Amino acid sequence: MKFLLTAGQEHDVSLAQDMMSGQYPKALIGDKGYDSDAFVEWLEQNGIEVVIPPRSCRNNLREYDKNLYKERNLVERFINKIKWFRRIFARFQKLASRFLALLHWVGALIWLR
Repeated sequence: MKFLLTAGQEHDVSLAQDMMSGQYPKALIGDKGYDSDAFVEWLEQNGIEVVIPPRSCRNNLREYDKNLYKERNLVERFINKIKWFRRIFARFQKLASRFLALLHWVGALIWLR
């Protein structure tokens, strides 16, 4: 499990390659927010299957495995479980390092259940 914090106005795909560093899964399942030409090209160069639905504004719609995309609900359910912890969704910590430490602690608690 790996967490990286971004600024609120920064898009998640900007740190997607950093998040994937050192990890080479068979496939990456992501939502439309990760449909970036540069990121998809980087995944394909590393031999990772891209399971990201294309944005509707694309001229060339890319094919993806719709059955495998259904597994993305595991990530959504994990995020929902993290939000059960009031300190996470309200973000009481002012320092990013403390908030990240709390995320790791909550992630470990959920993983150990």
